[in-house]
Amino acid sequence: MGAEADRIARRAGRQGGLAAAGLLAFALGYALANQYQLIHDVVYRLAARDPASAASAFAVLAAQAAGFLTALLWLPRRWAMLLLGLAGVSILVNLGYVGLVRELLTAGTLAWMAAEARQAGNAASEFGGALLLAGAKTVLSVAFFAAARAALLRSRLVPTGRRFAWTGAVLLLLPGLLIRPLDRWPEGAERNLYGLAWELATAAPPPPRSAVTLIPDSAGAPRHIVWLVDESVAAAPFARLVAPMLAELPHSDFGTAAALGHCSAPAQVALRSGVDVRNAAKDMDLRRTPSIWGYAKRAGYRTRLIDGQTTGAPQNLLLAPEAALIDELRPMAGGIDTDRQIATALNKAMKAPGRSFTMVVLRGVHFQYRDHYPAGTIPEDSPVARQYDTALGWSKRGFFDALLAGVDREQVAIVYTSDHGQNLTPGALPHCSQAPVADEFRVPLLAFLPEPLAARYAAAPRAGHSTSQIFPATLGWMGYDRAAVQARYDRDLDAPTARYVWFGRGVIPSGARGEVSVTAGSDFPGS
Repeated sequence: MGAEADRIARRAGRQGGLAAAGLLAFALGYALANQYQLIHDVVYRLAARDPASAASAFAVLAAQAAGFLTALLWLPRRWAMLLLGLAGVSILVNLGYVGLVRELLTAGTLAWMAAEARQAGNAASEFGGALLLAGAKTVLSVAFFAAARAALLRSRLVPTGRRFAWTGAVLLLLPGLLIRPLDRWPEGAERNLYGLAWELATAAPPPPRSAVTLIPDSAGAPRHIVWLVDESVAAAPFARLVAPMLAELPHSDFGTAAALGHCSAPAQVALRSGVDVRNAAKDMDLRRTPSIWGYAKRAGYRTRLIDGQTTGAPQNLLLAPEAALIDELRPMAGGIDTDRQIATALNKAMKAPGRSFTMVVLRGVHFQYRDHYPAGTIPEDSPVARQYDTALGWSKRGFFDALLAGVDREQVAIVYTSDHGQNLTPGALPHCSQAPVADEFRVPLLAFLPEPLAARYAAAPRAGHSTSQIFPATLGWMGYDRAAVQARYDRDLDAPTARYVWFGRGVIPSGARGEVSVTAGSDFPGS
């Protein structure tokens, strides 16, 4: 009896040890996968002396962990491996995104990521170290989960069998199904990618654009109006490197302006939509405005979008109701000389008869900067600031001369700006950071205008502007009543902005709350 008792005790000890090791491995894997959820929603809440919210968030994560663990144990091996694979993808996206941007993934940011998917290669090259770390953490987390399953099943303390498989599946799905209707957060990193994707997929279709109610008087309006929106061109490097190229080309220089966002998609959505800066708030929906295309068509202009960054579907959250207002969508991506090719095409278009409004998204100098000039131009290990300067110089070399050569300047109005600036501090995220600095918003703003319009801005200040003012200024050039459009949107460019406004990644409302990421005030963004 004594030997048998010892054998049973040793077996029980081994089983208990395996079970404890399995639970510990799972806990480590789950904590690693959800480190940012734990920091943001538990640790920060405790630091803010809000233990109730911290306890609630921890309980929500614990419930999701329990559901994930039971599914991992009770699903058949093949299904469990599929579960690990799907969990790994979601964890990788979370750790990669949050590791770079330092904010949790949301439906709005997921939509932004989808809109910026074309930059995945650039991001992988520029931030390879951080993304490799995220990948390593993901592999380690999934390995902990696999080890936990193996140890707990070997312990034989976990009941198994076909009858448990359905229970495991239900317990896996139940927390995710309850989070949204019960408004309980955070959602675990192993599942939120799919929850947020479902949220986006089942969202209501974008609303129709409002009709233009103003009536233009287009007599004397320029025949061709062009918006040139460059990519990642910061104000100070532009003034130092590109402005001297314009010395012989008459133009109106409005100095450094504030971009409408420090990421491409929100900045361009806001620019195209027009922003009522005096009333900008979280409940605004830029999908409902008439947009620049609606105003241009009402004024008798043929509308055109030229995109120097893509060869496929439109980018920057150009939704179907807005795209329907554009007569010509023209992708023109073509390597490091794309911008000069666009300048040549525009030059020809501005000499053609008829009336046109064209918005151009230039290739510009998005990171990684060394992709925007010929290899060998400078040493490969040059500092990032030198890489940026070289890329900017190459991008705009001869651009404005090619654009304006032989064009009747009295028949065209051209605005040049950038979607956002750049933070060129070594090691910093150049733009789209969680806590943006002013350099991420500082962009150049200038115009090439017919003499009567140029005279209107002769005494305009060279500070205090926002790119939100491009919209009402352009409507005035098209023949719309200046006082009416300034009341609806912002001041014209002959005065400073009425109010600085900028949008984050969540520029489009999503989810039940329907709020957008918008900040407004009297101070320059990021200051």
